[in-house]
Amino acid sequence: MRVRRPAIGAVAVSFAALLFGLNASTVKVIIGTGISSEQLVLFRTTFTAIVAGLVLLLTNRKAFRLAKKEIPIMLGYGIAGIALMQWSYANAVSLLPISVALLIEYTAIVIVPLVSYFLFKEKLTGKLWIGIALVLAGLAIVSNIWDSQLNPTGVAWAFMAAICVSIYFLVGEHTQKTRDPMSTLFYTFLVAALFWLVMNLLNPRDFISLEQSMSLAGNLAMIDWPVWVALIWLGVMGSFIPMLLDYIALGNLSATAVGVIATAETIFASAFAWIWLNESMSTIEVIGGIIVVCGIVIAETSRTVRKV
Repeated sequence: MRVRRPAIGAVAVSFAALLFGLNASTVKVIIGTGISSEQLVLFRTTFTAIVAGLVLLLTNRKAFRLAKKEIPIMLGYGIAGIALMQWSYANAVSLLPISVALLIEYTAIVIVPLVSYFLFKEKLTGKLWIGIALVLAGLAIVSNIWDSQLNPTGVAWAFMAAICVSIYFLVGEHTQKTRDPMSTLFYTFLVAALFWLVMNLLNPRDFISLEQSMSLAGNLAMIDWPVWVALIWLGVMGSFIPMLLDYIALGNLSATAVGVIATAETIFASAFAWIWLNESMSTIEVIGGIIVVCGIVIAETSRTVRKV
């Protein structure tokens, strides 16, 4: 059992939320080139597994050791917590406004503490629930959900993402009690990559040319990149680094705490979508973002009582 350092965990998940917020617009633009969400997830998981494996090979080969009792956990986590999470997320943001997709996805911050309470007997305070309520209210304002024309299929994908994100946080906290973040990243993404390799083989689609040029769209429409450059950027800044930061956070905070802070992704995603893709962001949505931040602060200060 390693010593937990809550401050390190909070900083790690905050930076991860920032990168994931940028990642939402990146995914939306890349999917606009014609690449399928299944192919995109296959690339992200394969890229992350390879990079994590190379890092382990060079720095900590002993971390490749995997006990038999860990195999079922890594298999289940890799499929449900990584492979299906990224797939449902990619489909949700392709069919819904980014902020709305993330609002629905982050209903996970209610699922996680409830599961933690009933299954793991984690102590929950009234202050935590006040913080969570403020976060959800702020997210609803940021997403402007009452004015959105919601695609029913997109909503279903977003709720699937919420379930998968809950698994991601809960099982992630459990694995980080005995494993290091890099080896966890390697094994979970290796499983996810193999899963999507099989899925893509069962339902093959033509892959777009990696050499073709793609516009960055929105306010960056004048910039063209080869598709392979965009994919490498997504692999490093939208998958490997933020996922590693999340695992570091889960080793230092409870799943509930990480989930609450991670909702800041919605604020970042809305801001990037506004700046980059010209998705609307009104004054009231900015106020919603402030409410989210207040909710996160209230929920996180309850940690002094809950002892994460």
